[in-house]
Amino acid sequence: MEETISLRELFAVLRKRLWLIVLITIIAATASGVISFFMLTPVYESKTQILVNQAKNDQQLYSNQAVQTNVQLINTYNDIITSPAILDKVVKELKLDKSAQSLSGQIQVTSAQDSQVAQIVVQDTSAKRAAQIANTTASVFQKQVPKLMNVDNVKVLSKATVGESASPIKPQPLSNIAIAVVVGLIVGIGLSFLLEYLDNTLKTEQDIENILGLPVIGVVTNIKDVPKPTNVSRPDVAARVPQRGETYGS
Repeated sequence: MEETISLRELFAVLRKRLWLIVLITIIAATASGVISFFMLTPVYESKTQILVNQAKNDQQLYSNQAVQTNVQLINTYNDIITSPAILDKVVKELKLDKSAQSLSGQIQVTSAQDSQVAQIVVQDTSAKRAAQIANTTASVFQKQVPKLMNVDNVKVLSKATVGESASPIKPQPLSNIAIAVVVGLIVGIGLSFLLEYLDNTLKTEQDIENILGLPVIGVVTNIKDVPKPTNVSRPDVAARVPQRGETYGS
């Protein structure tokens, strides 16, 4: 029985503060939509893949040691791709108005486990520039690897392309609005319970019974609209307005 009463009280609080919950949710969703559509700059993503083979003078026998060597080589190449030795030449070739360190923040190199294929992912506010950076990075890396590591075992598998209707990967307005709605509901519900917890005033007879544990035997009704007394003049004693040519008292 106590659990039922507790649940009823919880729902009563939510119903009582429903306007506050709805208001906060609408404000959060509206703010998220305005920021996503009008304030955040769209970011596009472009990818290119490179294949790292074993060096020509390596043994072609497949073994666990060979796989481990290739994986370690991929990790080394991932660091080299985002190094100034490669990105300085990318910046110079594309005539970018940024440093190699700034450009490295836009590039991410990933590879699957036990795979010799590395993927160069570039994010930029321009879809065309993102594809150019990805392709140029792969090309420069392929040219510079023989000089840096005395190996010639990198091939470009696929180049980054720009579609006719390239869509940005972020921001995602619908996802942001959905998240804002959830956050708004959580904040609204939490604030409702907080306000109810801080409110220690007695508003109903039920509040008195719950606190004192005594039954209410009488209630003083609050009459808001009390009719006002009106003074009605009797027709026989009403003052007569004098006509034209007459004087008072005549």
